Amino acid sequence: MAVIKTSIVSLAVFTILLGVVYPLAMTGVSQLIFPSRANGSIIERNGKAVGSALIGQPFSAPNYFWGRPSATTPYPYNAGSSSGSNLGQNNPELHKALADRIATLKAADPENAAPIPVDLITASGSGLDPHISPEAALYQVRRIARHRGLSEAAVASLVDNHKEPQQWGIFGEPVVNVLRLNLALDELGVK
Repeated sequence: MAVIKTSIVSLAVFTILLGVVYPLAMTGVSQLIFPSRANGSIIERNGKAVGSALIGQPFSAPNYFWGRPSATTPYPYNAGSSSGSNLGQNNPELHKALADRIATLKAADPENAAPIPVDLITASGSGLDPHISPEAALYQVRRIARHRGLSEAAVASLVDNHKEPQQWGIFGEPVVNVLRLNLALDELGVK
């Protein structure tokens, strides 16, 4: 009988401690230290939420920067279904997907002879990556400038101004947030 009583008391104590007190404490600390991140890093324009800085969005219009491909299902950048494609490098489906992505990029800007940055044709492990490399953004400058009636220098300058450095100056590579870049592009004007 003592074992049952101890088990019930332990269950109640740990449920309250780990199911109520700990989550509330972590939420409070997060709200104090990182309020924007704790609330989803929501990006707003004109008082309206347009997306999150942490989750990519599909852009396919030729006058916008395109992000990394997303392998989530049933639609791209589905935050409820974070996943990669899990296709191995010898899988014919992967080769077809890569060839299709390359063909799409070349069709959108046939005169661009620069090498296509790998992050424009391969999905990230989560399928939700909101960033591309500065090289991937610069690869798209000519297409966007042409479709918007802007100079390539103006669009390239926008990319340069939106580069995010390595985390803490040592981890990862510099990146560009595609949503923020496209919002800044809209502020320059649309043709």
